[in-house]
Amino acid sequence: MAIKQLSVFVENKPGRLIPMIKALSDAQINIRAMSIADTQDFGILRLIVSDEKKAKEILSNYSIVTSIEVIAVKISDKAGALCGVLDALGDAGINIEYTYAFTASADFGAYAVMRVEDNAAAEKVLNEKGFATLGNADIDKI
Repeated sequence: MAIKQLSVFVENKPGRLIPMIKALSDAQINIRAMSIADTQDFGILRLIVSDEKKAKEILSNYSIVTSIEVIAVKISDKAGALCGVLDALGDAGINIEYTYAFTASADFGAYAVMRVEDNAAAEKVLNEKGFATLGNADIDKI
């Protein structure tokens, strides 16, 4: 049940993000989660959105956009809740390339998005340990 994440190459200068986010807003695309990792000159904007295909089409007008599958796992919105997820993946020898988190107003839940080596293996481990993972249909509901 991996979910789609968009990665957008963005020049690291004032105002570069505004037209992209406004275009998504104008198209009624909801940003569920967002992360920006930067370097001196460029950054990578990572997005989980309500309509991945439409967002990719829109964002392609501004920059290079790729779509990959990542996992998202529901965790309790309390201190230390992420430790169980990290322990489960670490014990299984699954490396996390990067992660970021978001909360949802619909269920007041907390979620961690993770890029891992093997989505299916990570989801299997997490599900066996009692953690719920999300699919694209779940993203639309939160």
